[in-house]
Formats: sequence, structure tokens, C-alpha cells
Amino acid sequence: MDFQISQEQRNAKAQFASFVDRWVAPYADKFDEQQEMSGELIRRMGQEGLLGGMIAEEYGGTGLDALSLGFLCEEIGRGSASLLSLLTVHSMLAQALTKWGSKEQREKWLPKLARGEVIGAFALTEPDIGSDARNVKTNAVLEHDHWIINGKKRWISFGQVADLVLVVGQVDGKGAAFLVESDRAGVSTQAITGMLGFRSAMLAELSFDNVSVPASNMVGRVGFGFSHVTGTALDQGRFSIAWGCLGLAQGAINASLQYTSERQQFGEPLKAHQLIQAMIADNITQIKAARLMCYNAAFLKQQRDPAVIMETSMAKYFASRTAVKAANDAVQMHGANGCSDAYPVARYLRDAKIMEIIEGSNQMQQLLIARYGYEQLN
Repeated sequence: MDFQISQEQRNAKAQFASFVDRWVAPYADKFDEQQEMSGELIRRMGQEGLLGGMIAEEYGGTGLDALSLGFLCEEIGRGSASLLSLLTVHSMLAQALTKWGSKEQREKWLPKLARGEVIGAFALTEPDIGSDARNVKTNAVLEHDHWIINGKKRWISFGQVADLVLVVGQVDGKGAAFLVESDRAGVSTQAITGMLGFRSAMLAELSFDNVSVPASNMVGRVGFGFSHVTGTALDQGRFSIAWGCLGLAQGAINASLQYTSERQQFGEPLKAHQLIQAMIADNITQIKAARLMCYNAAFLKQQRDPAVIMETSMAKYFASRTAVKAANDAVQMHGANGCSDAYPVARYLRDAKIMEIIEGSNQMQQLLIARYGYEQLN
């Protein structure tokens, strides 16, 4: 593959890195401590077009190419995995609307999502349903010209502040997806706190008690909810997480390189010790491999190659494992300091573990990848 990067793409990456270095990274630990993301930061992201990266210019977005979008996710992931989850679910909703939404839905919501006037979220997981997503219990019944929705969704990133939620449910046993405004009667939100990682992702449990939405709020049609709408959203989510894992891993190795250059042990810097060098070498190599896999996924995404789905799954699987390894080694190299809140590496490790679970756990990715491998033999 030819992974040439244009000057425009390099400039975009530099711009994203500058934003993260100024507005995100210095405050990420504080956000985690408060278990809340800054509303001002979210508004700033909207104003600077960062929430509209994957939305076409005709709808007010910046219409980033796939590689530039990956760079955005990478840099945000380097600064704060919690903030990355906002970018992820926001783009999942936008992508689902772009591909499966009606003309009226796209014209009404995409410009607002692009400007950050509306914060989007994606609601699939339920208290008793995780990976078995086709069997969600949330149910919708058509009454006259409105859908009546009942059910619960859990672990919804930025569910505490989302204005518009793409809710996946069932209609007569068939998958369906609906746009639900959070201020509709019957929608209630319960904050989830005390998480291992993603502490400032403002997770929530959403309850829908006889929530009435217009028939026009269905995205796609009955039967499309999981196979088409949800599939499109999850593909976008895995792409975002794969690149975000790359950014988190890069943040961890950066912290390790700096700390081992400054910290003295036995009369010389830590970096002079061969066991430290071995960990550094492994991390640099694995991060390089993860980067190439993410580049490949972006290349295929830009070409609209069907292979992008599986290649993105592999990128997400490998990059999330790489992030855990880099973060774990970073804590080890920092010693007791790495277990404190004086350095960001403890947050990296907590967040990296979550990366192995969200948007399809690594075990689910293994099943998909193995199945794909066997199919290639036929």
C-alpha cells in the first residue's frame, strides 16, 4: 500500500496536536478526578470544527478525508480517551445519519451536529445485553404516526449531556433504530460514576418509559436497525477507537521516554539500563505496527473498499492490545510514581483497558478475524 501523506494532511495533524497540547492534555487528569468533561472544551471543539470532521461540507462539516479523521482521533486519544469517546459516539451518529438517514433527517441534524450545537450519542448496550446486541430488549410499537419506545440502555458515553441519541431497539422482533431527543417526556438519565477508566466520559444509563417520537424519527426502516444502521455506526466506532488507541499508546511511550531520560537510578539514567531499553524497543515496534494497520484502514476507508470492515477490526484489536502494553510498561518504568496521580500513566493504563472492551470486545474481534481467516481458504 502507498501511504503517502500530503502536506495538507500533515498540517491537519499538527493543528489537532496543537489543540490537544493546549486544551486537552494539561487538564485530562483533572477531568478524570472530577468525573466530568469540561462543557467549555466541548463547545470549543464544536467551534473549531472538530466535531464535524466526518460530516460533509454541504452540511456544515469539515469533511475530513479518512486519514485526517484518523489523525484527529489519534491526537484526541493521546490527550484524553474520555474525550475520544465523545468524538466516537458523535461521529457514529453522524455516520449512521449520513448513510441511512432521510433527506429531512440529514438536513435537520447534521449541521447542528457539525457545529456542536447538538451533542450526539449512540445507545445500543443494555443492562443485560452487551455483545449479544441483536437481542436487545428495548421495544418500539407504532401508534398512529408515532413510535412508543420502552427500554433501558447502559454505559452510554456522554449520555449525561447528549441532546440526540440513536437508540437501537426492536419492532416485532426485528431490529430498528430511532432518533430520540433527550428532552422528550419519558426519557430519564442516571449518571454512572466510579469507573475504572473513561472516568470523565460522563457515562449514563438511559431509561425510556413510553417515549413518543414521530414516525419520521426512525432511521432506515424496520429490519435495518442492526444489520445496516448499527453496523455502519459500529464500523465508524471501531475506526475511531483504533486510531485513539494508537494515540494513547503514543502518549504512553512519550511519557516513558521522557521519564527514563530524567530519572536516575544506580548513578545513571533509567534509559541506560538494558531491561528498560527492551521495554522501550518493544513498545516502539508495536506502535509502529499499529500505526501501519491504522493507515491501511484509513486507506481502505477512503477508497470505500469493503475490506475496510475487517481491516478496521484487526486494527482495533491490535492497537488496543498495543495501548495496554505501552501503558502497562509505562507504569512499570515509572515505579511507584506511575501508581500515583502525579503522572498521566496511571490514567493511560485505566483507559487502555477500557479500549479492549468497547465497540466490540477483543474477544469478539478475535471471533470475527478467525472467521474471516477461514473464509479466505474457500
